[in-house]
Amino acid sequence: MTWPSTGLRRKATGAPGRTRLSPLLRLLILTQLAFNIGFFAVLPFLSEHLGQAMGMAGWLVGLVLGLRTFSQQGLFVVGGALADRYGIRPVVLAGCALRIAGFVWLGYAEQTWAVIGAVLLIGFAAALFSPAVESEVARQAVVWEETGGGSRTRVLALFTVAGQAGAFVGPLLGALLLSVDFRTVCVAGAGIFVLVLAGHAWLLPQRIPGREPVQVRGGMGPLLRNRRFLALCCAYGAYLLAYNQLYLALPAEVERAAGSQAPLAWLFALSSLLVVTAQLPVTRWAGTRFTLRRSMVAGLLLIAVGFAVVAVARPADWTGSAGLLPAAAFVVLLTVGQMLVAPVARAWVPDLAEEGRLGLYTGALSSVSGLIVLLGSSATGTLLDSGLPSAVPWLVLAAVPAAAIGLLPRREAERARG
Repeated sequence: MTWPSTGLRRKATGAPGRTRLSPLLRLLILTQLAFNIGFFAVLPFLSEHLGQAMGMAGWLVGLVLGLRTFSQQGLFVVGGALADRYGIRPVVLAGCALRIAGFVWLGYAEQTWAVIGAVLLIGFAAALFSPAVESEVARQAVVWEETGGGSRTRVLALFTVAGQAGAFVGPLLGALLLSVDFRTVCVAGAGIFVLVLAGHAWLLPQRIPGREPVQVRGGMGPLLRNRRFLALCCAYGAYLLAYNQLYLALPAEVERAAGSQAPLAWLFALSSLLVVTAQLPVTRWAGTRFTLRRSMVAGLLLIAVGFAVVAVARPADWTGSAGLLPAAAFVVLLTVGQMLVAPVARAWVPDLAEEGRLGLYTGALSSVSGLIVLLGSSATGTLLDSGLPSAVPWLVLAAVPAAAIGLLPRREAERARG
């Protein structure tokens, strides 16, 4: 595909053909940082709140978490299409406003229906702002590559690092505020998005050079006939279902091993710290050795091994510090797998999307994966509560990313590598 200029500027000095990040791209990367600080201050503690404070059964907790993911990932296609049609500014601002309302509602929700309504609103808010931001970052990353800045995956890796830096700070902030109560955590998360909304109302351009609003044409037909893109969506969905176990299977394992979920914040911090410190070197290393497909294969295999480690250790029923070692190994392997899978999947989408519909395709990637998570989360919650031998649920979960390897597209478009 050929993408129009977006205003990336050449350095006045330095190597010929090298480019530096535009102010817009820097803003979008910082946006991801702020989004994740607010989001991860709340989400890691939602499962315990629902199960312990509200007394929900495991299957219902899994359903609520799945609904949150589906209302976010599943409706990304709506946010992406709106971003293509109206531009990213109004979509991002509307999403921030809805996220504020959703967090406040969740903090005061005391009935199951109210919790479900709040998490649906929280998810839909991200379905507006996230595909708008992600598609513009992907579009700018392609221009970065075409103007000699280097591989597009490096820009997307930097975007991932910013997100994980937010995911590192968020749980620590949430754990600190949880000493007051869960409502305080939610209100603080809402406050962060108030600041994000105000900042973007001031800084986000009304019109972005090179991104023109497009009329919807052809509906969803071309997308639904794009088999290679749908194959990527399914494989990415399996990865996301596996990643979602950080919020469902991992808290249960930590509770079993430690007697409380106190170590959970530190495991989340470990995951985020790994991405912040290692994402760019891993992306650089993989970019010189792997194709896009092989990078995703390696990442999915590592994630499968992470589940298998817990499955192998589970019959020993270790507790205390030793009992947390398999969970820590799982987090490390899942995180390294994520570093290989997530930026590459996003980098692949522009090669498969129709001209002018990158927002739609970026959103569809998350929508299909959100549907997979919705279908899989309730099943996972039931599996964890099933009373089967302790290793079986983790072996089943290990099979999910392993099976996803067979779903990946067999061919990929040729592209420049930097």
